Amino acid sequence: MDYSFLHPDHIREVLVASHEQLIRWERGTEVFASAHGHSVLVAEGEAWQRQRQMLQPAFAPRRVESFVPRMVDAARESLQRWQGQPNFELDFDFESAMTQVTMEVIMRALFSRGDEQQGRAMAAAVHDLGIEAMQEFYWPVSAPLWMPWKARKRRALQLLKRFIEAEVDQRLARTEPREDTGADTGTDLLGLMLAAQDAQGQGFDAHALRDECMTTFLAGHETTAAALTWWGWCMASHPEEQRRVADELQAVLGERAPTAADLPQLPRLSRSFKESLRLYPPAAALFSRRTTAPVRVAGYTLPVGSMVRITPALTHRDPRWFLEPEAFRPDRFDPAAGHPEIPRGAWLPFGAGPRVCLGSHFALTEMSVIAALLLQRYELQTVPGRRAPQPRLDITLRPDVPLHLALKRR
Repeated sequence: MDYSFLHPDHIREVLVASHEQLIRWERGTEVFASAHGHSVLVAEGEAWQRQRQMLQPAFAPRRVESFVPRMVDAARESLQRWQGQPNFELDFDFESAMTQVTMEVIMRALFSRGDEQQGRAMAAAVHDLGIEAMQEFYWPVSAPLWMPWKARKRRALQLLKRFIEAEVDQRLARTEPREDTGADTGTDLLGLMLAAQDAQGQGFDAHALRDECMTTFLAGHETTAAALTWWGWCMASHPEEQRRVADELQAVLGERAPTAADLPQLPRLSRSFKESLRLYPPAAALFSRRTTAPVRVAGYTLPVGSMVRITPALTHRDPRWFLEPEAFRPDRFDPAAGHPEIPRGAWLPFGAGPRVCLGSHFALTEMSVIAALLLQRYELQTVPGRRAPQPRLDITLRPDVPLHLALKRR
C-alpha cells in the first residue's frame, strides 16, 4: 500500500514520531549509493546514528560561522569575474553563476582551496548526475555502468570520484597544511571529518571519508545553487520586495562585507529566503519511506511494508496554512505582519525530524552572504522577452530552462 501525507501534523507523525519504524525507499537509496557510497545520506539504523553524531560538530552554528570569510572571498571573486562577461547587465546567465559560486564555496569549505576551471567541470558533472539519477528512479533495477547508454553517468561519476579521492588521499598522506594556499586545512570540513570520533574513540576510515566528502560536496553545492537561483528569480520579479531587502542591507552593512554577527540583523533578507524556499524547495519531494513495523498516522495503522510519501512542494502551497499560497509574500514569516501562524511541519525545505538536513545552517548562511554581496552591488531584473521559468525536478528543483537575469549596477 502507498500513502501520501500533506497535513503538517501527519508529516510530523511520519518524520518525527515514527522515525524509528521507517527506512528510506530502497530504490532511492540504491540510486544514490552509486555516487554517495554508504555516507550519512544513505545509511540506516545504528550506522546512520554513528555517522550523524560524528559529523554534527562540523556543521554546528559556531563552526559554520568560521566559514563566513571563505564564503565572502568566494563570492567577491565571482562578482569580479562576472563583470568581465559580455552583456553582463542585459542578459546574464544567473543560474550558471549561482552554480559556480556555490561550487567555489564548497570547495573552499571542504578542501581549503578553489579552482574556477575545475569547479566548472565538477558542476557540470553534478548536473549530469542529477538528471541520470532522476531517470533511474523509475527503473526497477540499475543497469551496469559499462552499458553504452550509461556513458553520461559513467563520465560524471569518474570525474567526481577521482577528484574527491585525490583530495582525501593527499590529505591522509601528509600531516602539514598545504603550503601553496596558506590555509589552515585542519579547520576545513575535511579536517574536521578527519578529527571526528565516535563514542568508542574511532574515526572515519579512508573509504568512509571519501563517501562523506562526496555527500558533503554534492549536497552542499547543488541544493544551495538551486535555492539561490529561485531566490534570484523571486527578487527580480518582485522589485519592491527586492528594494526593501537592499535598503535593509544598506542600513546594516553599508558598503562592507557581511560577517557572521551581521546575519541575525537581516530579518527581511532571511524572510525572502524562507518564502522562496517555500515556493521552490530544492528538495521538492522528500525520499519516500517504507514501514518496518506497523505505524499509526492520521488515525490509520499503516502495515509493515507500506510506502509513505511526503511532498514539501504540495504542503508549501496549501491554502490552509498559507494565505495566497501562489504569491511571493515574505512577510508571512513576520509574526507582526498579521499572517496566521504557520504550523510546524507546514514549511520543511530541509526536512524534519532526526534526519533533517545536516547542512541547513551552512546553506542558509552561505545564501545570506552571497545574496548580501550581490544586492549591495546590483539590482536584479527580469530580461524582456524571456518567459517565466517553470519548475523541473531533477533530484533538485531547477528552472526548466537556464535562468537569465539582467544585473543593473546600483
